[in-house]
Amino acid sequence: QVRLVESGGGLVQPGGSLRLSCVASGSIVNMYAMGWYRQAPGSQRELVAAITSSGYTHYADSVKGRFTISRDNDKNTVYLQMNNVNPEDTAVYYCNYGPRSWGQGIQVTVSS
Repeated sequence: QVRLVESGGGLVQPGGSLRLSCVASGSIVNMYAMGWYRQAPGSQRELVAAITSSGYTHYADSVKGRFTISRDNDKNTVYLQMNNVNPEDTAVYYCNYGPRSWGQGIQVTVSS
């Protein structure tokens, strides 16, 4: 599996913004789609956003218009720009690469 390391999480106030980053390393032999998932306590892990190597994007309805996913293929990095966050965005966010590679997760807490 490819190693994925997330960064950029933490505490943010409602209405604020933050950017998550995920760097992929190791033996990368395929340009799989990358994505961000999240899991809140007592909830199932859900897809937040995904992006293909060519730039096609998909967003969960709950984050459309607020979050933006992007990637830099040369740096093997995917980003999640989170704007106008609300407490419902509080979760552990996981970076995903292809069908079976996952980051360890990073906490995002939205609270006043």
